[in-house]
Amino acid sequence: MNNTAKLNINGQIHELPIVEGSEHEKAIDISSLRNKTGYITLDDGYGNTGSCRSEITFIDGEKGILRYRGIPIEELAEKSTFVEVAHLLIMGKLPNQEELKRFSDLLTKNETIHEDMKFHFEGFPSHAHPMAILSSMINATSCFYPEILSSERQEDFVVQAARLLSQVRTIAAFAYRKSRGLPAIYPKPSYKYTANFLHMMFSNPYQEFDAEPEVIKALDLIFLLHADHEQNCSTATVRMVASSKANLFASAAAGVCALWGPLHGGANQAVLEMLADIHRSGDDGSKFIAAAKDKKSGKRLMGFGHRVYKNYDPRAKIIKKRCDQLLAKLKRVDPLLDIAKKLEEAAINDPYFVERKLYPNVDFYSGIIMRAIGIPIEMFTVIFAIGRMPGWIANYREVHENLETRIYRPRQIYTGLTQRPYVSVKERV
Repeated sequence: MNNTAKLNINGQIHELPIVEGSEHEKAIDISSLRNKTGYITLDDGYGNTGSCRSEITFIDGEKGILRYRGIPIEELAEKSTFVEVAHLLIMGKLPNQEELKRFSDLLTKNETIHEDMKFHFEGFPSHAHPMAILSSMINATSCFYPEILSSERQEDFVVQAARLLSQVRTIAAFAYRKSRGLPAIYPKPSYKYTANFLHMMFSNPYQEFDAEPEVIKALDLIFLLHADHEQNCSTATVRMVASSKANLFASAAAGVCALWGPLHGGANQAVLEMLADIHRSGDDGSKFIAAAKDKKSGKRLMGFGHRVYKNYDPRAKIIKKRCDQLLAKLKRVDPLLDIAKKLEEAAINDPYFVERKLYPNVDFYSGIIMRAIGIPIEMFTVIFAIGRMPGWIANYREVHENLETRIYRPRQIYTGLTQRPYVSVKERV
């Protein structure tokens, strides 16, 4: 096979290397294009641009494939846990028993935020969005451990990673308690990762929250399924910031800000808002389904279809089963959940949605699960951020350990005014 591509510019032929990944994805290497030709490529939204080479996550949207470090998401969801998957992504391998214990112990050791950080929470108004608090507090965390951040030692990076991964849930829970005017609940070393987060969210000084095992498993699965997803908006942001040699906490804080956008991390929140609107209108979902088929209606099914997956989102197949099990166990009576089931049935069976491959995605089911658990809607994106943290850390590490990494600096095509003279204020019209 010819390992170069030919580009014809004004009759002059330029050869560009073809790069092939381990899963046979192909790319044309244009890194020297501007130097050789004076041209750049234009790709709004980077939909056809490979920004890096990565060994972390593989996605085939056409075939509905998602693998972390080569392991299918289906196997990880069935056999693994979020903490084990975090080790897989960050450290590059599934841990043996000794490594898992050491990693878990490190998470436990670093789960409590610095006591002085509690005063920072007081500076936020009670109505502050938890994502704003999360981003600010992650960034502030770096101020309390300067000796670790300045170190290049491998063992210090592992401590940084464990501290960030562990404290993100503590910060998130404290932010939620702050917004409700409730006292902060400290983590319990005897609890595992996800159970500890639920404890910090819902316990009280006078009554400890006792989570059902099914609830813990469902939330752990949400974390696991969101742990990484290749070069999405927030992960690309983390890599962009990391390329400047910013520290891990600053890079992750930037990822939180990117994730906050409603087109990215706000998708599961949009699902619940849609269901609430349908319920308020007195509809059981039937009228909305009909309206969604009419392009003129302006109604959109939120939580259906996916930009990357052109078939069924593999994460949705996994989480649907857990969602059904959880709702059956909790026996929760909720009109919004009834509407969700009706929309799901229509999307799976109605030829209109099937032909367009508008299947329910992971955001649809994760939103339903979180509502059933009792997590408020403003915390949905925060849950996403906790789950995505291992992927951000892994991508940050990949950028920093690549000796060939240069600071990310995209080009542009300027479309503004051409050169013109400065006009004094008295002469301006």
